[in-house]
Amino acid sequence: MGKENNTSVAEFILLGFSDHPHLQLLISVTVFPVFLISVLGNLMFIMLVCADHHLQKPMYFFLCNLSFLDICNTSVTLCTLLHSLRKKETLISFSLCITQLYLFLSFISTEIFLLSAMAFDRYVAICNPLRYVLIMNRRSCVLLASAFWILGFLDIIPHTVLTSQLSFCEGNEINHFFCDFEALIKLSCSDLHTIEIVLFPEGVFLAVTPTALTLISYIYIISTILKIHSARGRCKAFSTCSSHLTVVILFYGTLLCIYMRPPSMYSPNQDKLFSLLYTALIPMLNPIVYSLRNVDVKKALTKLVSRNNCIDFT
Repeated sequence: MGKENNTSVAEFILLGFSDHPHLQLLISVTVFPVFLISVLGNLMFIMLVCADHHLQKPMYFFLCNLSFLDICNTSVTLCTLLHSLRKKETLISFSLCITQLYLFLSFISTEIFLLSAMAFDRYVAICNPLRYVLIMNRRSCVLLASAFWILGFLDIIPHTVLTSQLSFCEGNEINHFFCDFEALIKLSCSDLHTIEIVLFPEGVFLAVTPTALTLISYIYIISTILKIHSARGRCKAFSTCSSHLTVVILFYGTLLCIYMRPPSMYSPNQDKLFSLLYTALIPMLNPIVYSLRNVDVKKALTKLVSRNNCIDFT
C-alpha cells in the first residue's frame, strides 16, 4: 500500500455528533423512536406479507427482502449511534469497526441489486403482462434474490480487505457515528493509489450496471404506459410501480448526496446528516410508502385489523 502498516490501531473513537452539542438533545429524542418505528414497521410488513396469501406475489417477495435489508442496515449503524448518544464518544475495536464497514457496504450493495430486480419485475408486469407468471415464477424470484444477496456480499470484500490493511497515523478519532468508508480513508496516511485502482472498476460495476438496468426498465415502463389510450388504464399501470419508483428516488437521491459530491463540497457534518437520513429516516419511510401507495397492502392491513378487533370482541 505504499507505506508499511506500522501504525497499529487497536480501537477507534466514534465522535458521532459530539461536536454539535446543540443538536445532541434533538438527535437523542428522535433517533430511538425513529429506529424503533423503522424496525417494527419493516418487521410488521414482512409478517403481513407472510400472513396474507393475496400478497404472495413476486413484487411483495422482493419488498420483503428490502424490508429485511432495511432492518439489518438500520441495526448495524444506529446501534453505535444510540450508544454514543448516552456518552460523548464511543470506543469500537478495529475488528468490529471493519466488520461494521463490511456489513454496511454489503447491505447497500445488495439493495442496489435488489432495486434493479424489482424494476425488472415491474417491467415484465407492465410491458409483458401475458408472460409475467411464466417469467417471474417462484423459482426464478428466489434464485434472483439469492444471487443478488450473494453478489452484494462478495462485491464488498475488496473494500474491506484493502481498508483493513491501511495505516492510520492521523489519529483514531472517526468523525462519524459509525465506521464509514470515507471517514476511515480520511484517517489513513497510506498511499491510496492502489486502493483507487482496485476499487474504481468495482465501484463502476456496482453503481453503473444495476442503475442502468433500473433506468432502462423504467424507460420501457414509461414508454408502455404512455401508449395506453385510456387515462384510467394509464393511472392503474402507473400505480403498480409508483411505490417502487418512490423508493428508488429516495435511495439513489440520498446516495448521490453522500458519495457523488465533488471533493470541494465534502463536509463531515453534512456527510453525517445525510448518512443519518439514509440509515434512519428512509428505512422508516419505506414500509409507509408501500402501505399508503399500494391497494393490496391496504386491503391486507384492513383485513388484519378487522380480524384482530373481532378476536378482541369475542
